Amino acid sequence: MTPMSPLRLLFLLCVAGAAAAAPAPEFALVRVWPGWKEAEDFTRLREYFGAAPNSGPRRVLRTTPEQRAGFYFLVRTRGAAVPDAVVELAILRPDGPEPVLHRFPAALRSGEEVVELGLTGDAWPGGKRAEPVAWRLRVLGTGGRVLAEERSFLWVDSAP
Repeated sequence: MTPMSPLRLLFLLCVAGAAAAAPAPEFALVRVWPGWKEAEDFTRLREYFGAAPNSGPRRVLRTTPEQRAGFYFLVRTRGAAVPDAVVELAILRPDGPEPVLHRFPAALRSGEEVVELGLTGDAWPGGKRAEPVAWRLRVLGTGGRVLAEERSFLWVDSAP
């Protein structure tokens, strides 16, 4: 094995140092998992003993808060706190050609957080066998600035 030239070693150290010093994104969507959930999926053991419903460490935001069954987007975020965040979900449902827009106010804490966005009641008329045709999820900050965005494969940019 031949020794590395000092110039090449200096170059590699500079590249490694620049990569380590690059700032991490201020806020990011780590993953979005869409899928149907039954009402029983949210029932905690303590509810069987008469306690009030409690979502535990995850935050659950629903279009119809008193209804639990629905189509959910489990969203994992990472980054700086966004106290005035609005999570905007545009969805093309199987029952119509136009996207439907839902907004969920959600003060997001710093670090990693999991939020479940539920389309419940009339917001998801398709039932458990229906799947969205396409969707786009955006996290908006102060003044409606887009902080992060994730979309399905079929989402078209011209949709709202």
